[in-house]
Amino acid sequence: MEPQWLAWARRLQAIAQTGRTYARDPYDEERYAQVQRIAAEMMAAGAPGAGAWLDLFQREAGYATPKVDVRAAVFDADGLLLVQEREDGAWTLPGGWADVGDAPSQAAVREVKEESGYDVVARKLLAVFDRDRHGHPPIPFHAYKLFFRCELVGGAAAASHETAEARFFPEDRIPPLSLTRVTPRQIAHLFDHYRHPEWPTSFD
Repeated sequence: MEPQWLAWARRLQAIAQTGRTYARDPYDEERYAQVQRIAAEMMAAGAPGAGAWLDLFQREAGYATPKVDVRAAVFDADGLLLVQEREDGAWTLPGGWADVGDAPSQAAVREVKEESGYDVVARKLLAVFDRDRHGHPPIPFHAYKLFFRCELVGGAAAASHETAEARFFPEDRIPPLSLTRVTPRQIAHLFDHYRHPEWPTSFD
């Protein structure tokens, strides 16, 4: 479960961001700016750096909505494709934040190519999860996670500026995972989907 202070700070940030987007009165604009500063101070109480949090929040514009994290589940005879993150040395599914202009499935395909070197085709949306409900370490923003089943069609394993290695792992030999990106329970659920292709999309 996310800390209560984080939930409050996120809600205040969302209210302030949306309010500043639509405010027409300068006094309202200042009130929402104050709310945004309070949200940053609350974040700093849990993770130091009020100035950095305020700068991060102020860069967000428009109506506040959850961010979208797209992940690809690519299976072959050796297991599930994982990539090793340079940032923390742990392993995850290829993926990341969806880019503006990409369809979600296109984002998954692109991320696999960029992070692993493999060419894939997206075949099925396996799961749509609320990140906060699945045991990830907390982050400043609310996010949804989309998991696509992708079919391997070509390419070869290659490192990237974000990933040090790409490899297929059997279910009983999953390496230490980058928990900000994927959890053991999610990996197990994807293997269950692989064994049961008739299952519908899972969602929160």
